[in-house]
Amino acid sequence: MEFHQVQNIAVVGISDKPDRDSNRVARYLIEQGFFVIPVNPSLDQVLGLTCYPSLLAIPPELRVDVVTIFRRPDQVEPVVLEAIQRGVKTVWMQLGVINHEAAAKAKAAGLEVIMDKCIKIEHGKWKEGCAR
Repeated sequence: MEFHQVQNIAVVGISDKPDRDSNRVARYLIEQGFFVIPVNPSLDQVLGLTCYPSLLAIPPELRVDVVTIFRRPDQVEPVVLEAIQRGVKTVWMQLGVINHEAAAKAKAAGLEVIMDKCIKIEHGKWKEGCAR
């Protein structure tokens, strides 16, 4: 994935608790200039942003470039199917989130799949590489 081509990142499974990884990663992405779209059916707002119950509930005029998933592996497939339906370019399953069946469906639909990696860590490596 080319970070310089990404603007809007949906964070599925975001928490409103500042000590949770999903919240820390979302804050980092915002600090790096990305537009974060929180997705969690239990929340109305996170980090001062409107939180949507699902990817399909995000207004269609709001493009989603990447979906980063903070859900248990057995809960990933419905998120991937919504990402396919929305026409998202990349599905990113965070560290420890591994679902080969969902990844295969995303790839078959033409999506780039990144699995079992932290978007914050990978962005930091990319940024460091750009600074050289």
